[in-house]
Amino acid sequence: MWRYLKAAFLAGVQVPALGRVPLNALAAAGFLILGFGHPGFWFLGLAFEGTIVPGLAFNKRFQKVVDAQDRQLSDGDSDEKRASLLKLLPPHYRERLTDVDIKCSKVLQVYRNAQAEEFIIDTNRAALDNLRWVYLKLLIARYHLLTAGTDDTPQSLEKKITSLEQELQEANESAALRQSKSATLDILKRRLANIERRGQSLEEVESDLTRVESQVDLILDNAAMQGKPQTITTDIELASDLVSGGIFGDAESAVADLDRDYSKPRTVTKTAATERS
Repeated sequence: MWRYLKAAFLAGVQVPALGRVPLNALAAAGFLILGFGHPGFWFLGLAFEGTIVPGLAFNKRFQKVVDAQDRQLSDGDSDEKRASLLKLLPPHYRERLTDVDIKCSKVLQVYRNAQAEEFIIDTNRAALDNLRWVYLKLLIARYHLLTAGTDDTPQSLEKKITSLEQELQEANESAALRQSKSATLDILKRRLANIERRGQSLEEVESDLTRVESQVDLILDNAAMQGKPQTITTDIELASDLVSGGIFGDAESAVADLDRDYSKPRTVTKTAATERS
């Protein structure tokens, strides 16, 4: 409620050559200045602002305007963060995302052509935006998994491990040398485990990317075939772990910020027909 009261106090009108003028704030300042000449103006100002500001703040139509403005600002900030993440990806990754974006836009266009209610279109747009965000996260995770670490393969590490194990079976080496080789062997085994986990994660991410692409195709097919426009569901259970962290590399912080943005409830306006149903 505080943000509605703040917005009501700062509410204003556009004045040519002056721009936006906050009427309530100016009125409060005027009463404050006049009060130094006669304290009665302070009480008059309190009574005036105490009536106008809460009355406007509790007005449902005004609250919807404030919510829409906040959502617009949040969307703009999210778009900038999303654009910065896209710059981290090579062109062929961005092309994959563009294909998904185009199909999501086609879905919404099908609903517009079918004269779907705004509530349905807004709800579906929010669902598709979340699905596109999941797809972008998967692309970022894939890129990080492929570019992080060394170029060693499981086969090359297994070869080094086998060679060291054979050397350690020889009895003519000093204790210090054997200790050093044993420590190296332990490191190589841990590296092998990490690379194998990375390979498994890559397989899971690629599978999830294909699954999201197929889900978007299905949504587009359903939209084209349905007689009556309906709200769509984009809830899918991913094989990849995109929650625990560490899979996005340097983009971890930016991804977390956008996750918070996308988790905020989005305001959609129901039409009278939708409310009756």
